[in-house]
Amino acid sequence: MFILLGISTLLAALLALNSLSALLMAALWRVAGGFTRCCSAATRARILFLMRIVPATLAVLLVALFLAPAYLAYEPRATTEGVSFKLALLAFVSLIGIGLAVFRGFAAWRATARLTADWLAHAEPLRIEGINIPAYAIEHTFPVIAIVGVVEPRLFIARRVLEGLTQDEIAAAAAHESGHLNARDNLKRGLLRACRDALLIIPCGRSLDRAWAEAAEGAADEFAARAWRAAALDLASALVKIARMIPAGSRPTMPAGAFLVGDEVSGIRTRVRRLVQLAFDDFQPATPRPLVADLAKWTSFGSFFLLLLMTAANPHVLTGVHSMIERAIFILN
Repeated sequence: MFILLGISTLLAALLALNSLSALLMAALWRVAGGFTRCCSAATRARILFLMRIVPATLAVLLVALFLAPAYLAYEPRATTEGVSFKLALLAFVSLIGIGLAVFRGFAAWRATARLTADWLAHAEPLRIEGINIPAYAIEHTFPVIAIVGVVEPRLFIARRVLEGLTQDEIAAAAAHESGHLNARDNLKRGLLRACRDALLIIPCGRSLDRAWAEAAEGAADEFAARAWRAAALDLASALVKIARMIPAGSRPTMPAGAFLVGDEVSGIRTRVRRLVQLAFDDFQPATPRPLVADLAKWTSFGSFFLLLLMTAANPHVLTGVHSMIERAIFILN
């Protein structure tokens, strides 16, 4: 009973902590999200990504560093407490959410592998300036310009796109995809999907996911617009031409990839207006992200994690956490 009660308690706690923090982040974005309109799309994308992964990350850290050690250290091995129906239900929902996230992640990986193998079987290698990953031309009814894959990303471009766009427009579109590659958006998309699947009872994360997808496309547009002086207008022209090539009623679907037109074709008009605006702003060539910024970010994360470890090593803290566990089990009985 000690092991079953412990597993049930930790699974229920994982679900509760993740759900509460996810609700808090969704409410915070609803209240304060409008204030980020003055920020760049790249900054908005980073903020939204953190707001989506912090709940799950924090829940796992709290359970692993506080609840599990407190239960193992202070719960009697010969406990007479049983697993109530409410506790078992919460644990079951939590387990289903975790299983669904793992299953869909694996399914997306398999689908991506099959799609990549199918496209590569009929692909022709391309050389595109500014792209440092393998690029291929493929036959496809949809006007595909997409980076597929996370570990070994590849760029695929439909032949009809190559034939319908000018060289400058193709280069601008490739620069947009380089923006996704530079931001590791394919990996982030998979992590966001996993966080959403783990929260079966909290649908609020979908609005944040849509906002992140919109911001990620805008960030890639900004990245491309800084490549050269006319890149923004070239990319806007490419988007308009590609939108006209899209078959009626079709939508881009990709298990683990980033299409040039994004997840929502209807957003192309807004992106084109933004690109035209960027074209008339002061031209600023793309610059690499300062090393100091990355160092400060990882130093902050490391310091926070070290603080959690030091706090979790305090016996008085673990005693208090165990008292909270006992109270929660009593309430659920």
